[in-house]
Amino acid sequence: MTEFATPEGLEHVKYYKSPRDNRVVAIHIRAGFEEFESFPPFMDTEEEHEHIRKSYNVDPTSERRNKAHITDDNWPLQVIMLNRDPGGTTAAHYHVPDPEFPLPDHPTRHQILLCQRGKARIGVYATEGDFLGDVILAPNDLILMVEGHEVEFLEKGTRLIEIKQGPFPETDEADKVDLKDKVAAE
Repeated sequence: MTEFATPEGLEHVKYYKSPRDNRVVAIHIRAGFEEFESFPPFMDTEEEHEHIRKSYNVDPTSERRNKAHITDDNWPLQVIMLNRDPGGTTAAHYHVPDPEFPLPDHPTRHQILLCQRGKARIGVYATEGDFLGDVILAPNDLILMVEGHEVEFLEKGTRLIEIKQGPFPETDEADKVDLKDKVAAE
């Protein structure tokens, strides 16, 4: 793994680094994690703020305090902490691999959502846009999503841990296909 800038002085996240070259070899995230503002995305521009408003139906200031990319974007596995209130949503979409890092025998990047607290509704979709059903995640439930999905936070303080295949592409447009847009174009 390559070296990346890790926040210092954290109470609930510990990066284990090799003394030889300072590379991160493990990350321990404790259950009481609340240090969202120490991690990306930092959302410095109005364009980034507008994207957050449109894509997730949340206030960008709130999103900054409630979303944390724990791993480096170039890693093959991404860990993201999400803490949202009711009404926070992610429209139906699926994740595509970076053309530089194609995945063998599968056109999508897989993702796991683990509910740590609260409740969230996960809509399950095929990549063609077919809705297959809803799952309500409660504490300690998880779902592996191989294709399309949407997320709706149902209770105040809902916390999801998102784990998905990386690396994370440069932009959201390169990362995912919006199913509403795809179906409308067909």
